[in-house]
This record gives sequence, C-alpha cells and structure tokens, in this order.
Amino acid sequence: MSRTASTLYASPTDVATYGEYTIRQDPADPRPLYRFAGRLTADGSSGYRAEPGRYHLYSGWFCPWAQRVTLQLALHGLDDVISVSYVDNSRDARGWAFRETNGPDPVNGFLLLRDAYEATEPGFDGHVSVPTLWDRETRRVVSNDFVTLGIDIATQFGAWSTGADTYPEHLRVEIAELDAWIGPAINRGAHRATRDDAARAALLDAFARLDTRLADAHHLVGGQLTEADLRLWVSLVRYRGRAHDLDRLPPLSDYPNLWAYARRLYQLPAFQATTDVRTFADAAALLPGWNTPPAA
Repeated sequence: MSRTASTLYASPTDVATYGEYTIRQDPADPRPLYRFAGRLTADGSSGYRAEPGRYHLYSGWFCPWAQRVTLQLALHGLDDVISVSYVDNSRDARGWAFRETNGPDPVNGFLLLRDAYEATEPGFDGHVSVPTLWDRETRRVVSNDFVTLGIDIATQFGAWSTGADTYPEHLRVEIAELDAWIGPAINRGAHRATRDDAARAALLDAFARLDTRLADAHHLVGGQLTEADLRLWVSLVRYRGRAHDLDRLPPLSDYPNLWAYARRLYQLPAFQATTDVRTFADAAALLPGWNTPPAA
C-alpha cells in the first residue's frame, strides 16, 4: 500500500490545541539539557565508529547550533557520508516535526523528532533539539550535543574528508578562549540584546573587540578557517534577523572589519549551501550586501 501525505507528515503546528513548546527541567534533575552525548571515534572505541552511511543528522535550517554541524559536513565534503534532513521551521508543544515544507523523515518515517528520542529513551521527558544525530545500526540517538558533534565530524572522519582541518590541535586552546566570551555575548546574548541593556552592552563590546581583531586578519585564529569562525558566523548571519530589532541594534556595517569578514565567509560555497535566510529573517531586516565580496 502506498503511503499518503497524511501518513508522511505531522499535522500542522497548532499552538491553540497543543500549547507552546517549553523546556521543562527540574532544578533538582542532574541530567544535562542536551541529554545525549555519545561521541564518534575513528577507531570505534566510543561504541560509535566513524563510518559512511551509518549516521543521519536531523537538522533545522533556522537553527545556528545545527548549522555549525552542517557547515562542518559541507567543509569536509562529508555530505554523502552522513545524510541530513530538516525538520519544519515551527513547533508547538509536540516539538519539532516533519512536514511538507522540508520533506518527511527519510530514515525512520517519524512524524515528530520526539519519536527518535522516545525510541532511544522510552518516556523521554527532556529537551527535543536540533541537531540530533541518529545511528542506523543501533537505532538510537547518539547525540544532540552540538558542540561535540561538530568537533567529532571535524576530527574523526579523516578517511572520507576533503582534508580540511577546522579544529587543529594547536589552535584548540585559543578556540576555547574565544568561545568563553563570544559564546555568552554573541551566540547566546544577541537575542536578549533588544530588551536587556546589559546584554546589549556586552554584544556591542564584543563586536568592537572583534572588529579590532579582524582589522588585519581574515579569520579569528591561526590565519585559517576553524571551528571558531563557524561558531561566530552562524550568529552574525542571524543578527538583526527580525524587523523589530532594527531600532535597538546597529547594523553589522557599523563594524567594517567584522562586516567584511562575515561577507568574505559567505562567499564560500559551504556557507551558502547551508544557509536559508528565509527561515530566520524578515526581508525588511536583511542588510544589503551579503552577496558582495569585500575588497581583498
């Protein structure tokens, strides 16, 4: 019997019926928010061997954390090694779902991403997030930890990689040091900056520091493209993505070196291929010039 559209896709987002999605975490619950943290290893010592065709990534075009991982896949030429599909761009209390906008779940036929979590941990009561890595062999979620997922993809698939090195060992300390202030101020602070004066001050201070840092550099560390650039760029491209942000936040073009850096990276095919601006920005909020390369 052929499957119909109603059996491939979840019903439309319906907040009136199901309520808003919320992250419920008991303060006394010691489990991490991102509960699944399996690691991929080239030698299989973790239980999850890096190998082609075994894993599937559930992603979301709208999500900066997920794009960090899809960027690693694209930069390392691993698109045919780890398959990717995308959840719908809206959710209700059921969490992320598969709808016609981005197609069905090609691996399990799940209607909701929550189904993958339930298959891994029956009665799952935590946060359902993207990116989520699924293992076809054990039929369970390996990880929804976007930090370690990106690192493992960058370091454990060398046998199939293009040879890119986006997480070089000699730069890892510096990458972590940058993340210690870019993460709070920009990655996690930009969305608060329109309504919180302290967050706004921290964000603009970070932009100023980065603008100075990039005055004579094309990348954040080591003179090469690294994980540090990916972490920053996915937030820059989403900065001021909503029209109602315009009255409180300056455009990136107010920071000429940072703006040139952001545009320079966008010229790379991997950055364009993994970005769908329509899923996180209003047309009225887009800053013209993303497609214009900066002067050399």
